[in-house]
Amino acid sequence: MSTSSPAGSGTAAAPGRPIGELIFALIVISVGVVGFVAGASIQTPPSASDIGPKAFPYLVSGMLVLVGAGLVIQLLRGGTGVPEEGEDVDPNIATDWATVGKLAGFVLLHSFLIVPLGWPVAAAVLFFGAAWSLGARPWFRNLITAIVLALVLQFVFAGLLGVSLPAGFLEGFGVFSG
Repeated sequence: MSTSSPAGSGTAAAPGRPIGELIFALIVISVGVVGFVAGASIQTPPSASDIGPKAFPYLVSGMLVLVGAGLVIQLLRGGTGVPEEGEDVDPNIATDWATVGKLAGFVLLHSFLIVPLGWPVAAAVLFFGAAWSLGARPWFRNLITAIVLALVLQFVFAGLLGVSLPAGFLEGFGVFSG
């Protein structure tokens, strides 16, 4: 009887270490540790019961650290994920770094536009840029969709939910102000 696993079972050790999966597991652990540190800085009012405002961050952080540690142990013992068979992706094709760069640029531009122009304009630029970067055509339909989506989100979050999003030039309209 052979000790090797059948192909595609997801339990056989890959040649070498699964570096990408290990990095992901370590990031999960790191997020959990950051959650513990951030949770420790939460001010607890004297009137708080035994389960105060620190309980939930500690619970989530503890689960992240445990899951991340479990992933690291599993990966070091040779267990890897099962490749997705239903995906319509060819793993042999190189990454389109131009598209990744354009998307990252629009996210960065979005973060710089929020304060001076307001969230709706920054979001519309981000949505349009993402659609353009991913090859959606025609451009005018993408622009209209981006503007409508940004305005609807501004209305829902600022107007209905009261979440403070900078409205920019729409500040004078009550339905768009947070």
